[in-house]
Parts: sequence; C-alpha cells; structure tokens
Amino acid sequence: MSSTTRSIITLGMDVHKDSITLAVLPDGAPAPTRVDQLPNDLGKLRRYCDRLAEQGELRACYEASGAGYVLQREMRQWGYVCDVIAPSLIPIKPGVQRKHDKHDAVQLARLHRAGELTAVRIPSELEERVRDVVRCRETFQHEILKSRHYILKFLARRGFVYRDGQNWSLKHLAWLRTLAAVSTPLAREDALVFREYLSLLDYKIGRRDELDREITTLAALPEYAPAVSWLQCFRGFQLHSAMVLATEIVDWRRFARPTQLMAYLGLVSRESSTGPRERKGSITKAGNSHCRHVLVQAAWSYRHRPQVGTHLKARQQGQPAAVVTHAWKAQHRLHKLYTHLAYRKQPKIAAVAVARELVGFLWAVMRELPQTDPIPTSTS
Repeated sequence: MSSTTRSIITLGMDVHKDSITLAVLPDGAPAPTRVDQLPNDLGKLRRYCDRLAEQGELRACYEASGAGYVLQREMRQWGYVCDVIAPSLIPIKPGVQRKHDKHDAVQLARLHRAGELTAVRIPSELEERVRDVVRCRETFQHEILKSRHYILKFLARRGFVYRDGQNWSLKHLAWLRTLAAVSTPLAREDALVFREYLSLLDYKIGRRDELDREITTLAALPEYAPAVSWLQCFRGFQLHSAMVLATEIVDWRRFARPTQLMAYLGLVSRESSTGPRERKGSITKAGNSHCRHVLVQAAWSYRHRPQVGTHLKARQQGQPAAVVTHAWKAQHRLHKLYTHLAYRKQPKIAAVAVARELVGFLWAVMRELPQTDPIPTSTS
C-alpha cells in the first residue's frame, strides 16, 4: 500500500512516570479499537508503535506535563508525528465527573483526530536548557525570600526587631552581623539557630549571583542578544526579566494578534456573559506564570511619570530608533492608563491592566525582530 493511501491511526497517550496508557483510534472507527498500558520504557513503546505503523500512518499526542519533551523527541526520531498538547485548552464536558488514565487516553485520541486540541511549541534541547537556567535563578530568588522570612520571624519571636530603618538595607545587614558576632546578645542556642539561618541566606545569595553571571553570558549569545537588547529598551526590563521573556516566548511571530499573546500569558479577564448580561472577573492566570510575573513587576515602573533615566538610556544606546521611539510611546500610554485606573480601582488591578497593555507594545516590536538561525538541539 502506498503512503498516499495509507489510513491514519490516532494514538492518544496518557503519560506518567512509570506507565503510558495508549488509546488506538483508526480513521472511521467510532471508538478506540484497543486501549493498552505499557511501562514507561522507550524500547517497548517503539516496538508497540512499529507494530501499529504497519497498519497505517501514526499520529500521536500527549499532554504537556512533568514528562517533558523526551517522548516527543524520541518519537520524532523514530519517524512518527507526535504533538504535545496544552492541558488548559483541552475541551471538558461539564457532565463527565470521572477521570482516569484510560479515559484520558481515549479523550486525547478522539479530540486529536477531530482537530480540537492545541499543540504547544516544542523547544530545542538547547532552548530548554537555557530556559531552565533562567528558571533556576527565579527559584533561588524565591528561596532567598523564604530565608529572609525565617530570619525576621525567628528574631521577632526572641524580641529582636529592627526599627532604625528599612529591612535588608545596608544598616539592617550590619545589624544582623552584630547579632551573629561572638559577643551576640542572643542566647547560645538562639545564636546557633540564627547563624545557621544567616549562613543559609548567604549560600542562596551566592548561588543566585553565580547564576546571574551565567545568565549574562547566555544573554550575549547570538540567539538571544537581539531580543534581550530590544526588550531592555522598555522601562521596567533589565537583563534578567528580558531573558525570562526571551527564553519563554522565543518566537513572537507565532502569535498572530497581541490578544493571543495576552491570553497565553494569562492576563485576559475571565468572562461569564450571556444575553444582555456581561460579567467579567479577574485574570485567568492560565498561561505562563514566569512571564506574567516579570510583566507585572515591570508594570509597576509605569506608575512614575515618563522619563529616561541613566540606566535606561544606557540600555537604549545603539538600539534601533524605531524600538526606542516605541518604548517612549509606551511610557506615555501606560503611565496615563495606570493613573486613570489607580484613581478608581486598587493599584494592583491597575498594574495588571498595565501589564496586559504592555504585552501589546512588546508584541508590536518583537515580531519585527530579525529572524536568526534555529537554535540547534544539542550543544555539540
């Protein structure tokens, strides 16, 4: 049988750490002809797929999860089409209250054959590694915040509260060092606990700083340097936040409209409208939380009146005039928006609205970024 007349077999896979449940749905079949469970072993899965491929062209899919993209990359090397599906965009029947591996695999096969599923963009191996370095830095930043809480709460329980200024200023850090000195006013056991907490904080800060140096090196790579430079032309974006957007979004052209990117980032409002009634709620938060965090943090800088400070001017030096002009236009528009909303609503709501509008300005600029050669899948 020639390849042009071969039937298509849709394979829905529910992937877990130790097992893979597979639903086989041939063209024209009203229901899967078989549902099997295999160990999560690539060798056994390949033999299973090879046997199915003798009956038709195989098209597989599974949900994006902690399983990552290893399975998709392996199946691609075997010569099979495999999509990774966005879980938040899978249609769900409200009346169906049962959920188990077999049901999930069958639903994936049915919906994939019907074209109702949305596939995510598969990053190359190098893109994924660089992205994980940036995410690791974010993890250490969260850990530093936890350690600071440990220290402040422990000292407060012992009656030591710093009241001569802002916490974590240079004076506050000097005060903490006096408590960790040999002549500390803390009791022996308390001094032991405090020094361990302080050492843990110092360790986390040291590892974060090391990651910052590595990220600075990665940002200079030809694949990331143009995007990072353009993003830093906008107020509120420095190297790390620019790298977050550059490594998480990568290809801005895959979003045909800015509203699609806003939805991908979870910055659009929930809506439950029917007939003449229109009801909108908070943002969905259904998208990329890493990007959403840095965008909201950047949005706070637009509460200040438009200006180009020393650091921003240095970042804009040598960049295209169109990008700099667009960034200046964004400052005026977003400051006006924040001022208008903050007068009527809570400042947090205003900042989120500014972040959503900021996405539109970034999209308009970044889709004009010159295309570079695809990042190779390995560093060799």
